[in-house]
Amino acid sequence: MQKKQSETLLDILQEEKAGKYSGGIYHKTQIELTYNSNHIEGSRLTHDQTRYIFETNTIGTEKNEVINVDDVIETANHFRCIDMIIDGAKVALSEKFIKELHFILKTGTSDSGKEWFAVGDYKRRPNEVGGMETALPEETAGKMKNLLAGYNSEDKKTLGDILEFHVRFEKIHPFQDGNGRVGRLIMFKECLKYNIVPFIIEDNLKLFYYRGLKEWNNEKGYLTDTCLTAQDRYKAYLDYFRIRY
Repeated sequence: MQKKQSETLLDILQEEKAGKYSGGIYHKTQIELTYNSNHIEGSRLTHDQTRYIFETNTIGTEKNEVINVDDVIETANHFRCIDMIIDGAKVALSEKFIKELHFILKTGTSDSGKEWFAVGDYKRRPNEVGGMETALPEETAGKMKNLLAGYNSEDKKTLGDILEFHVRFEKIHPFQDGNGRVGRLIMFKECLKYNIVPFIIEDNLKLFYYRGLKEWNNEKGYLTDTCLTAQDRYKAYLDYFRIRY
């Protein structure tokens, strides 16, 4: 596919998605973002299995291998979430948009069959992340409204603004489960919107990423450096596909 000089990465992703183009940056992004984001959260699917699901809607297994059905469903759902953030990259972040991401990610999973688990809506039970307390269920809607109002009050965003939003989002932890994946999808979307090189937190950066989230209020450099490293890796993909950024 010929790339026009003035095209942004978002333009190219939208074109390749619409044209069902195989083997380009859209294809690469779908597989790498889905594999790594799910793997961070405990998915046991391999990179090749993730790729097979995207490319063929099937999954290869080894003899006597046991596959978790939720891992397969959430992989297929995550591909749809990426399509949503590509299609909706330029829209303002809203509670409706964020809840829709969660709805797509968790639909059809075993969690969705639990009476107390709110698919596509804020948590009903208290939760924690990394041993840290998060917003209580009754506080969540108000804190999310305040977070979005402050974030959307500025027209232009920097990488630092996007990371600040992410940290605050994860500390609220608005959903019963799926917060990390939804949060990383939001970061990717916002980078596309503001023409910032996006990034994928790969599994081998997980511990640095978690440390960065935990230490953000004391030292912003930990998370910033981790994301800049991830950004450099995504730039290598862009260089390979000869996409200027």
